[in-house]
Amino acid sequence: MDYKSVYQSWISNPALNAEGKAELASVSGDEKAIEYRFGAELEFGTAGMRGIIGYGTNMMNVYTVRRATQGLAEYVKSLGAPAMKRGVVISYDTRRKSDEFARASAEVLAANGIVAYLFDDVHPVPMLSYAVRKLGTVAGIMITASHNPKEYNGYKVYGEDGAQMSPEATEVVVGYIEKITDYFSVKGASNKLIKKVPASVDKSYYKKLTKLTLSAAAVKKVGKNLKLVYTPVHGSGYIPVTTILKKMKINVTVVPEQVRKDPEFSTVEVPNPEFKETLSMGIRLAQKIDADVVFGTDPDSDRLGVAIKDDKGEFVALSGNQVGILLLDYILTRLKEENKLPANGVVVKSFVTTGMAKAICDGFGVEIVDVPVGFKFIGEKIKEYEADKSRTFLFGFEESCGYLRGTEGSRDKDAVVASLLCAEMVCYYTYKKQSVYSRLMDIYAHYGYVLDKNISIKFDGLNAMKEMNALVDSLKTKKAEKFDIYNVVAVRDYSASVRRLADGTEETLNIPKTNAVYYELENGSFICVRPSGTEPKLKIYYSVRAKDEAAAAKSFEKMRSAFEAFIK
Repeated sequence: MDYKSVYQSWISNPALNAEGKAELASVSGDEKAIEYRFGAELEFGTAGMRGIIGYGTNMMNVYTVRRATQGLAEYVKSLGAPAMKRGVVISYDTRRKSDEFARASAEVLAANGIVAYLFDDVHPVPMLSYAVRKLGTVAGIMITASHNPKEYNGYKVYGEDGAQMSPEATEVVVGYIEKITDYFSVKGASNKLIKKVPASVDKSYYKKLTKLTLSAAAVKKVGKNLKLVYTPVHGSGYIPVTTILKKMKINVTVVPEQVRKDPEFSTVEVPNPEFKETLSMGIRLAQKIDADVVFGTDPDSDRLGVAIKDDKGEFVALSGNQVGILLLDYILTRLKEENKLPANGVVVKSFVTTGMAKAICDGFGVEIVDVPVGFKFIGEKIKEYEADKSRTFLFGFEESCGYLRGTEGSRDKDAVVASLLCAEMVCYYTYKKQSVYSRLMDIYAHYGYVLDKNISIKFDGLNAMKEMNALVDSLKTKKAEKFDIYNVVAVRDYSASVRRLADGTEETLNIPKTNAVYYELENGSFICVRPSGTEPKLKIYYSVRAKDEAAAAKSFEKMRSAFEAFIK
């Protein structure tokens, strides 16, 4: 059927709720809106699905959620009765309709004879991930659109290891979903198979996290006098982040205007702590009370943004890369000081994350492994290392403010753990009479300055994802010799797992395939371009090595200009 026919089949279906009928009736004369809503089906990828809230096959609504859950239910049933009894645990954040979608998911599972553990209030991604392992469920569902704008919601699926579901398992689930052509045929049931997640799961999670502390003595000395400002940005992080900081006896002041569970995120433009603007209210409060540091988490509390004072006493928002290298340096330093750095220790990062991480790891003699963008790939490495005992996972991070230390808690990026680590890191350097900013400058002085910048180009319309992928595909055969003064040493085509050197020779990349093109430049600089997997944006990553910040900034502008001209 064409999109007009699908639209008519929805609006005329007696099973469509009153809200849906009213909303679809309101766009009856808007051809573009109808095409967007019904011209495609909301894609279920390796990170689940994410879309604008509304009615239609290409939107996030109770019917697309039920359909996705029925696909997951078929997968669980295919694993047999023991898997059905183990069940699925479900959580949700503070977004519009998150609680409704979570309940609908539980009811579909229950209707299929599958146990559904449902949190009775908002809980973040890391606690959902932990609950999967603690309860021994076969899968997990998180209703969230993470850091996306307020118009969005999403549906993330987790495997039994607590990491985002593997691509292989996801493919099976998608196969079941695609067989469901009648969205209104999926029914739910409210019965005894829907169970409340025990309160003991939360208590166990916090207890596990306390085992990850590295500087208990420093925290004891200065924690109570530390002035830390935290904002949950209206999301799910408020209770877990403040709970763990209070357990550490670290003084924390919460931004009062941003505690409320507000699905409109009315005090920020976008609830993404990667942006300084999102932390602006926290920074103002910090300036007022002369605080030392500002933390902010996104709606599902898997990302942590940090602002610290520079050498002039002004607050600067750190990039995800900067927080990552500070935490990496801190973790390795403390493990080495305590003679607890394992010989087989390993750090895992996405390949677009700063090259500074490798320099730091090399300095400590620690192996570092690159994986595709998406924390599920870090989770897969953790699972692999636990199975073969070949390596001890120390730290994983992505440039997009995602961090995970150890294997005690989550298997996804964890802003609660990151808050704990960052807070005690501040305590550690304060105890040593050094600022975090000066430590960052020391790292740059020791390993060389690296400027990392991410640029997003937004695409609009129904074919946005197709257009982005086509642009990236076109770069795979386009000759590139230099960008400004930087010669191209090699080009990595991650979709083909091939590294092509400047002399024409090729090498195989031992890494899962993904649609990205990566330009290795002289002196360790790089440019990478890839379509976002969660929103219609083309992501361009620049990493520039130079003698200092001023030189790096100048080189970046020239490099950016040259590359943007190249891709047009």
